[in-house]
Amino acid sequence: MPDWTAESEAAFDAYIDALIGVIGHADRAEPLKDYCLGLLMPMERKSVEPLAAVTAPSRVAAKHQSLLHFVGQAPWSDAALLARVRDWVLPRIEQRGPIRAWIVDDTGFPKKGKHSVGVARQYCGQLGKQDNCQIAVSLSIANDAASLPIAYELYLPHSWAEDPEQRKKAKIPAEITFRTKPQIALEQIRTAKAEGVAPGVVLADARRRRFPRGPVRARSDLCCRRSAHPQRLAPRREPAAAQALERKRPSRRLESAEPTITSRSRPRPWPRSLTPRPGARSPGAKEPTPSSIPASPPCACGRHPGTTIGPRLTPKSGS
Repeated sequence: MPDWTAESEAAFDAYIDALIGVIGHADRAEPLKDYCLGLLMPMERKSVEPLAAVTAPSRVAAKHQSLLHFVGQAPWSDAALLARVRDWVLPRIEQRGPIRAWIVDDTGFPKKGKHSVGVARQYCGQLGKQDNCQIAVSLSIANDAASLPIAYELYLPHSWAEDPEQRKKAKIPAEITFRTKPQIALEQIRTAKAEGVAPGVVLADARRRRFPRGPVRARSDLCCRRSAHPQRLAPRREPAAAQALERKRPSRRLESAEPTITSRSRPRPWPRSLTPRPGARSPGAKEPTPSSIPASPPCACGRHPGTTIGPRLTPKSGS
């Protein structure tokens, strides 16, 4: 069990009581409390089976079945539950400062099997490569002190969205169709704005050519990270204003510090027939005479005079 004080235990019970009102039947209150308690336990795996073992060690099988039904079968709304969590937590976050950012992110969960909803071979951020995984798109609000996820949706790839057999087996509702991750994020932003969530700059880790301009049109600031350099996306301008700005913008060639090399200014290679060979003389050049060749310095021993470099490279014997 976590090392709780009486005050923290009372705060946890009040938090669970606030959530019970949106999950429906009263018989879901106990599995909800056990599930949240298990998530706070210091365990590596937070799946249903280890949660059942740590929350009810004397009746693991029964608790496992109860938690499995609560998570997978009970018809409570995850969106309504997240909204209640936001209403409960957000005032406490804002006590330490106003909301400054809305954070859009996609999280990958590596999977070995093929039966979990949405699992497919796709890029997984945890692994840094393409592999079998699920991906969820989330929207979080944050200030300098804390962050809170307020929207969370599983991404459904084409292979799942267009397979009736898989959809039926996994009980995927008919209204859920294929949407790209940026489209899911944009819908989450629109919903949060409609519900009056405190505004902030939208931060996203996405390429500009792939992220929609919906938040910009909705008068929200958007900042995307391309590689390691964050870039702020300005609102789209009207054609007339864009053309006027283009006329005022200086030419890129004038801004460049390096000269531009064109096909006319690029130096051409020597023809093979005219390429000089080492030691060869140009046509018409005269044979060098001894008087035109400089004399070499005297020998270091001081006994031999300077010799002439030319046809005779060494002094005569006996000198």
